[in-house]
Amino acid sequence: MEVLTILWREFVFFKRRFWKITSALIVSPLLYIIAFGWGVGENVVVEGNSYMLYIIPGIVALTTMRSSFGAISMRVSVSRLHEKSFEYYLISPTSMYLLTLGHILAGALRGLFSAFIIICVSLVFGVAVKINFLFIFICFLNSLMFAGLGFFAAMMINTHYDMNRFTSFVINPMSFLCGTFFSLKKMPYIVRSFIEFLPLTHSTRILRAIALNGKIEGFSVLVIMVYVIIFYILSVRACYEEAV
Repeated sequence: MEVLTILWREFVFFKRRFWKITSALIVSPLLYIIAFGWGVGENVVVEGNSYMLYIIPGIVALTTMRSSFGAISMRVSVSRLHEKSFEYYLISPTSMYLLTLGHILAGALRGLFSAFIIICVSLVFGVAVKINFLFIFICFLNSLMFAGLGFFAAMMINTHYDMNRFTSFVINPMSFLCGTFFSLKKMPYIVRSFIEFLPLTHSTRILRAIALNGKIEGFSVLVIMVYVIIFYILSVRACYEEAV
C-alpha cells in the first residue's frame, strides 16, 4: 500500500507537469544527436555501424541515468531539507523498505519515460534501433539503479550545494566516459579498467549490444543487478539513520 501511495503521488506530480517534464527531456538528446550525430559522425563508422546508430543506445543509457537520478534526488532532497515533509514518512508506521522502494520505482518509471522520448526523437531523425523486451528491461534496470543512487544521495547530502558537487563528480563524468559517445577500446588500460567499474558502462554496453547485434551481455546484467541491490540497501539504511 505504501508503494502504491508514493507512486500515485509521483504520478499526480508528473501529470500536472507533463509538458514541462517532456520538453526538458527532449532538449538534451536532441542536442546530442545534432552535435554528435550530425556534427561529428555523419560519415563516421564505429565498430561496423554508422555513428548515429552507434550513439543512440548510449544516449538512451545516459538520459535514463540522468532522468531517474534527477527525478528522485531533487524531489527527496527538497522535501527533506526545505519542505521538511519527508520526516513525516519517517515517523509514520511506514516500512522503510517500502518507502524506499516506492521512491525508487517512481524514479525508474520516469527514466523509462525518458527512454521512450529518446527513441521517438531518433525516429524523427530517421534512426531506428532494434527495440525488444530485453532493451526495455535493461532501460528499466538502468533507471532503477540510478534512482536508487539518487535516493541515497538525497538522504546523505545536507545542502543543495552538496548535491551539485555529487552530480559534478559522479554523474557528469559517467555521462561522457562510459562509452556513451565513443568506444573504450582505444582508452589507456588503466583508465579503461577504472571505467569498467562504473555502472553506466555496463548499461551502455548491454543496450548497444541488443540494439546493434541482438545479443545480451550476461555479465553486465549481473553487475547492474548487484548495483541495484547495493544502492537499495544503502538507501534503506540511510532512511533508518535519518529516523534515529
